[in-house]
Amino acid sequence: MKYVASLAAAAAILVTGGVATAQQELSLGYPLAQDSHYGDGAVAFRETLERLSDGKFTVVEHPSSALGGERDMIEGLQIGSVDLVITSSGPLGNFAPEVLVLDLPFLFRDYEHARGVLDGEIGQEMLENMRDQDLVGLAWSENGFRHLTNSQRAVDAPEDLDGLKVRTMENQVHMRAFEAMGAAPTPMAWPEVYTALQQGTVDGQENPIPVIAAAKFWEVQDHVSLTGHVYSPAIVLASPFVIDGLSEEEQGWFYEAAAASAAATRARVEADEARGIELFREHGMDVVTEVDKAPFQEAAAPAWESFIADNGDELIQRIQAFE
Repeated sequence: MKYVASLAAAAAILVTGGVATAQQELSLGYPLAQDSHYGDGAVAFRETLERLSDGKFTVVEHPSSALGGERDMIEGLQIGSVDLVITSSGPLGNFAPEVLVLDLPFLFRDYEHARGVLDGEIGQEMLENMRDQDLVGLAWSENGFRHLTNSQRAVDAPEDLDGLKVRTMENQVHMRAFEAMGAAPTPMAWPEVYTALQQGTVDGQENPIPVIAAAKFWEVQDHVSLTGHVYSPAIVLASPFVIDGLSEEEQGWFYEAAAASAAATRARVEADEARGIELFREHGMDVVTEVDKAPFQEAAAPAWESFIADNGDELIQRIQAFE
């Protein structure tokens, strides 16, 4: 009888209070390996959320595109099959066109400028507007300034890009920029890139130093040129199926965890960049460090003209005016 009474008491606790204390397991997907800046960000998110919620929420990481490519994961957020994602901003433009402005070449002056814009009013407006696309933008994170790698030749000037098949993100702004600079842009989902480089389907790709290092592209690429042509943010996203229905306090835990994730990711980006050139050379890559960016900026001008024709320049002006 005592056993039956205990079961009844347990059932009463579940009915009256169990929902508030039940543990909820959340999936967190990201495209890079666990030992990457995204991995550091995922750990910071998981540890912060589990601490703030006193274990109510637990997070299971799914690195290396285990839940699909970036576009697939973002779609998963919209339908509730994925809970949380750390992704680059490139594919996000297909869902929230406003963020495409961030992919314009040579838009940001430096890291201070980029981080200030994204952490400030402009970036927060963009995060809030993602609600219209059934996405919850929690925080802007980081990949860094993008550089070019390829298997054919050193790239010092735009004419060196002539005819190179360069993998770009699935993003019209990126594609137009590389086409304007003389390359043959080839949009491709991230999980396909390494094999495409290995098999010669494309000659090169462009990514920040931490991504190049995490992917070990020195195994399939011979040349790196530090063109710094685009600042590449990352973003921490949540599914509205997770966030909606939470209390204000609980939602705050997710935003605080995302802020911790962004800080950890940016710290790892800085560390990776500090040793990246040496690391590339240690693995036999030819690194062009002194690149005159002015000719590249001039060559990429048609991408700006096309973007402004389609979207206007109000947001561009706000970003450029940020101090």
